[in-house]
Amino acid sequence: MIDRLWFDVIGGAAAVCSMTSFAPQILKIWRERDASSVSLRMFVLTVTGFSLWTAYGVMLGSWPVVASNAVCLAMSGGVLALKCRFRDG
Repeated sequence: MIDRLWFDVIGGAAAVCSMTSFAPQILKIWRERDASSVSLRMFVLTVTGFSLWTAYGVMLGSWPVVASNAVCLAMSGGVLALKCRFRDG
């Protein structure tokens, strides 16, 4: 039987990877002031998905699901906001 600690370590690592995965895209858009290569439809869908995951976590009362998905929602929302701001790239 796998120790419960390993479940938490793997879940935590997955959450950190997911939460930080948007940072390079945000930095690239901000530095270049260009978001023309970012798919609007994809990020609308991504923001919607993280919104639903966050709501699901709230309904379950699972703070790890809420926290990690709320951070991902904020980060993907940031990409979406930059896409709108620099749409004429």
